[in-house]
Amino acid sequence: MMRPVLYTCARSRGLRATWAAEEAGVDIELKMLPFPPRYKAPEYLEINPLGTIPLLIEGESRMTESCAIAHYLATRSGYTDLAIAPGEADYAEYLDFTYHADATITFPQTVYMRFALFEKDKGWEEAGLAYAKWFWKRLVKVEQRLETREFLCADRFTVADICVGYALILAKSVGLDEGVSETLRAYRERLTAREAYKRAAERELQQCNDEQAR
Repeated sequence: MMRPVLYTCARSRGLRATWAAEEAGVDIELKMLPFPPRYKAPEYLEINPLGTIPLLIEGESRMTESCAIAHYLATRSGYTDLAIAPGEADYAEYLDFTYHADATITFPQTVYMRFALFEKDKGWEEAGLAYAKWFWKRLVKVEQRLETREFLCADRFTVADICVGYALILAKSVGLDEGVSETLRAYRERLTAREAYKRAAERELQQCNDEQAR
């Protein structure tokens, strides 16, 4: 099977894909880009006209959604314990939380980052703070789910945890931890203690350093 190529930026949503590859034992070629690539690596637009990251290329297949890429890497050679198959307990919940991660949780984070961090000089910081509160309110579903379990689905670590977990990791790195509960902080600690996560984060950082040294 051809080796997948992943274009991403360090600590971006592409970490979901890098992490999933490490968990699944999939050998990917990692290509790190400066952020935002549409401005700092304009040649990337020839590969991905959207200018977004991540981008996974394998043969004729091209994928640009981080949660879909994570699921794909976990199942490209058949279902593994990282994914939940149709007919298995918590299959519906697995799909729901995997999609919930980006559509409901990460979305307000990205708007907050734009208004409160990247473009705060435009006077939009107050709007950014409104999105911060929106993000915190949208954590309630995950928090309630984790009150009686270690992981989101089927009593095991899955791609749903990678996808939701990344949003909590991002929250800590961009100053959104104020509204994150102790339950979710403990969950995040469990996830980031995994060896595959550590390898993924270290690989991205090392690759970035190597690219900058060239």
